[in-house]
Amino acid sequence: MTTASVKPPSPPAGDAPRKSRWGLWAQGNFRKLWIGETTSGLGTAVGNVALALVAVVTLEASPFMVGLLTASAWLPWLFLGLLAGAWVDRWPRLKVMLVCDLLLLVLFGSVPVAGWLGLLTMAQLVVVAALAGAVKVFLSTANSAVLPVLVAKPDLLEANVKLRSGDAAAEIAGPGLAGLISQAFGAVSGLLADALTYLVAAVCVGSIKAEEKPPPVCERRGILREIKEGVRFLVHDPYLRTLASFAAVGNLGLNGIQAVQTIFLIRSVGVTPGGVGAVFAVVSVGGLAGAALAGRIARRFGTARGLLLCELVGAPFILLLPMAGERMPLAVSAVAWSVAVCGVIAGNVIAGSFYQAYCPPEMIGRIRASASTVNFSAIPVGALLGGWLGEVLGARTTLWIMASVLLSAGLVLLASPLRGLRSFPERPERRERPAQPERPTRP
Repeated sequence: MTTASVKPPSPPAGDAPRKSRWGLWAQGNFRKLWIGETTSGLGTAVGNVALALVAVVTLEASPFMVGLLTASAWLPWLFLGLLAGAWVDRWPRLKVMLVCDLLLLVLFGSVPVAGWLGLLTMAQLVVVAALAGAVKVFLSTANSAVLPVLVAKPDLLEANVKLRSGDAAAEIAGPGLAGLISQAFGAVSGLLADALTYLVAAVCVGSIKAEEKPPPVCERRGILREIKEGVRFLVHDPYLRTLASFAAVGNLGLNGIQAVQTIFLIRSVGVTPGGVGAVFAVVSVGGLAGAALAGRIARRFGTARGLLLCELVGAPFILLLPMAGERMPLAVSAVAWSVAVCGVIAGNVIAGSFYQAYCPPEMIGRIRASASTVNFSAIPVGALLGGWLGEVLGARTTLWIMASVLLSAGLVLLASPLRGLRSFPERPERRERPAQPERPTRP
């Protein structure tokens, strides 16, 4: 089938061949992408904490309503994920990212405006979260598909490490900044900062120079046939299928935890809004460490074995979180939480780099969207389940349950072909596209 064509990524479009000791920092396109993504990541880190604080502190939401708010942001993946993958493979991905950034600016900017006018309600928060989630379906799909256009295949792991390190650094600064803003100016002000960072991201993305040529309309096939090809590739590939299932179980547990973590810290442990931001900043240090260590772990142990190591060694530290304020000081639990996040993020970097190097470039949008539909669909389920359990059993008991679910994701990896591999396989060779689509060859 005919899909968006791009220049070969070596050398990256718009840049000279990379021979600098600065690595990818020497490439202008990558620098712009990194600045835009890191800035919007800072805003997102501020906005996530601020949104929860607005719900819990300003609007006095129940645990279930907080879970519903979290779920609303991810429900669009159930309905739009597969369509977004096919559409993104047809459109210039940088333009998709630009439009999405501008839409997010408007959506998140509406919350502080309503708050200052005294019109803010929980219903508006849920609607904004749902609409922003729909926009982020396209933004996330385009973002994961555009990186192979901007950097060469051997540099994908380095690029993902740098991008994820920027995100992790933003996640360290963001929660603390959100707590300070909420303490000084009110929680809704944090969402204004989130909105403005999408403006910065739009400027950066708009300045990237890379050739992307969407297929002519006359050469496109039916949208359903294109979606089916991406789904088929994912389902029949044992490695991609394993990673999608593993991520789904992990997201179920993680978002069950996130649904009650703010309520747990404020109402069970007695932390102030500013303290909540400080705790999340400590936890985010683990994300920065995980992003920084991912490349070393992959080189030292291999990509497949490194992913297993991250899950089986780092993730179990999450079991110390429910002990905070009862059997263990909050500081110790926060550090253990940070170690667990370190393992999760390092694994995400390794797995994300494998997707980008392994998937055929002309299909990467559809394959990633198919996988994301599987694993992101578990997020609203985990959020609603966590919120409901928090309502019925309390936040601390819910954390014990959802932490156990998170750890069970490691069983998916242990039961898969990855258990016996040191590194992920290379991209399978594909024959020229036939008149009728063939089932992808198993690697």
